[in-house]
Parts: sequence; structure tokens; C-alpha cells
Amino acid sequence: MTTYLNALGVVCSLGAGKQPVAEALFHAADHGIGDLDGWVPGQTLPVGRASATLPQLPAELSHRDTRNNRLLLLAAQEIEADLRNAIAGFGAERVGIVIGTSTTGIEEATCSIATRGRTGAWPEDYRYTDQELGAPAAFLAEWLGVAGPAYGISTACTSGARALLSAQRLLKAGLCDAVICGGADTLCRLATNGFHALEATAAARCRPFSRLRDGINIGEAAAVFLMTRENAPVAFLGGGASSDAYHMSSPEPEGRGATDAMARALSSAGLDAGMIDYVNLHGTATEHNDAMESRAIAATFGRPVPCSSTKALTGHTLGAAGALEAAFCWLALTDRQRRLPPHVWDGEVDPSLPPLAFTDRDSRLSPGRRHLMSNSFAFGGNNASLILANAP
Repeated sequence: MTTYLNALGVVCSLGAGKQPVAEALFHAADHGIGDLDGWVPGQTLPVGRASATLPQLPAELSHRDTRNNRLLLLAAQEIEADLRNAIAGFGAERVGIVIGTSTTGIEEATCSIATRGRTGAWPEDYRYTDQELGAPAAFLAEWLGVAGPAYGISTACTSGARALLSAQRLLKAGLCDAVICGGADTLCRLATNGFHALEATAAARCRPFSRLRDGINIGEAAAVFLMTRENAPVAFLGGGASSDAYHMSSPEPEGRGATDAMARALSSAGLDAGMIDYVNLHGTATEHNDAMESRAIAATFGRPVPCSSTKALTGHTLGAAGALEAAFCWLALTDRQRRLPPHVWDGEVDPSLPPLAFTDRDSRLSPGRRHLMSNSFAFGGNNASLILANAP
């Protein structure tokens, strides 16, 4: 059963709202990555921080007030009319919510823990529930008055992608008639210092698939979709997931788990690999991820399929990445000029990797039915691949 992505709200370091994000994305704007001081001792790190003014939560939801929920609210407000119309049309109990995340309110919790360490007491505004992984979904449910299933997905960097897969299952199972789904993650000291401790952060803008690649830029974003069975310009044909169980943080070197996820996605969508017109790569600019993903793409397609990593533009938005990059595919499929997200890097080809057909600012989709794939890979060998298409 085909489901449809009827509406999209998005915010990231490129901007807030579909139009500004799309223009910055397709023009490879460089304002999305900027320096962050003071979070890692003695270091200045480039990150993808959202510069948009975030909305205040309504007074009755002050108990849900975190930067993560404010970012999520800004994305959801872009399509609030669509969301409330769906609730009115289907009934609150027939609308579900699935939000992927990994950081939730951990930045606020970290600050509270620091206060307790200094003073011996928790600050008055400390709320343990801020850091629960279901907190973003619970916040949206309370804000919108949704009474259907509402829960969080937290599978590290595949969380946002798996939220869309979970939403589609709710529709296929007949448990919901509409699902609000996506991902939201904000910058936090815990994640920033954790990736730095793993020596996985780059000292400058990241360079996906370059022979000189040296790590990630961390970012933040929220992307929210309304998914239904009703026909819309963008179809969510399906997806696939797998788990290597190879290592706590390193992917299986040959990309077998990634290849399996892509194969499952193609089978779910009823497509063969030759029908994919573009792949949004996970492309973190770390040594091991880019090597295994290159091999997985070569094994899956056996041809130069247009592809790009967008993380040099937005940073790696962790639990939101799968939803954000699906949103980039949504923007490409609805763009009148049929533009594709360009691959931004230094052009230094790694001769040890299978060659990839990277897009640039002039790359365009061909007219007609088009099928786009978005890949997300996470710690623990957790893999997800999604396929979107323009509706026939």
C-alpha cells in the first residue's frame, strides 16, 4: 500500500520553512555551518546551528519547554493548518504521532546536573521528563490534542527515518488514518563532547567521501510530515531496515547491512535498482562510514546513480537526520526546476573507494516519474533506507 507525505514543515541551519531551506539547499549556501565556542574545552567546533527565532511554548505547555520541543514546534507550525484539518477530518483518536530523536531535552538536563553538582540541589525547573525519548511526541500530542498512538523512536542516527517507517506501518495496520511523523534533535554538550571524545569531529567544514575526510560537523534540525493514504504530490513508497550488529560504533566494513537495507527498501517499493534516480547518502565524512557506504552503493546499483551527502550544508543532525534528508528528497520532488541537492566537498577523490556520481548545482532530475532514495546509518550497525517518488 502506497502512503503519501501530504505536508512538510522543516527547520535546520539552512533556514526555517520549505522555501528558504530549498533555496539554500539547491544553491549549496555556506551559511549553515558556523563555529561554536565553549562547549568542548579548549576547542572551537563548526556546527550546524539553527539561527531561526524559536517560538515560545503556550503557557499551558510550559512543563514541556525545551529547545528540542521549540525547534519541533517551529517545524510543526509551518503545517499546523494541515495537521489540525487532518485531526478534524479523521478524529483525534485516528491520528498518530511518531517522532525520532536522540537528544530530546538532554541539554537542559545537563545544565541541571551541573547546577546540582555546584549547589547540591536540583534547580526548581528541573524536569526528568524533558529527557525522556518520547517527550517530543508527547509534546506534539498535547499541543494538538491528538488521542491516537504517540511515541518516540530512538535508534541513534536512523531515528527520523525509522519514524517514517513506523508511521507507514500504523497506516497499513489500520490503526491510524493519518500520522504526524519526523524527527527533531538539538545541539547538546553531551553529544558534542561524546563525538569529540571518539575523535569523530572535524575541525572545519566536513568533506564527505574526500580522501582527506576527517570527521563530522554536528547539527540540529526538525522535520515534520503529515502521512496519510490520501493522494498527494509526494508518495512514500516504502523503506527497509537492517542491523549489522558488527560493532558499537563502526559499521560493517563492506556495507552488508547497508546493502541489505537498500535491497529491502527496493523490494518494499516494488522497484529495481535501475529505477532510482537519486540517492541522498548518509555521508558523514568519517573514514569508516564513507568507505562502507561507497561499497554498498556500488554493490546495490552497479552503475553511476546520481547521489550526494548534504551534511556539509547542515551538519549531521543525528536523530533528525533521516527525517531531514527525506525532507530534502521531498523538496527535490516538488521543485519546479527539478533541482537535486548538490554534493559539497573539496573534490579530493579517494582512489581506494568505488567511484560515485556526485551531483552539483546544475544537476537536474529528468521529467516524468522519479524515485529518490534516502539512506541513514547509525551506531550499532542500525541501517535504514527510504524511497520517495512524485505521485503519478
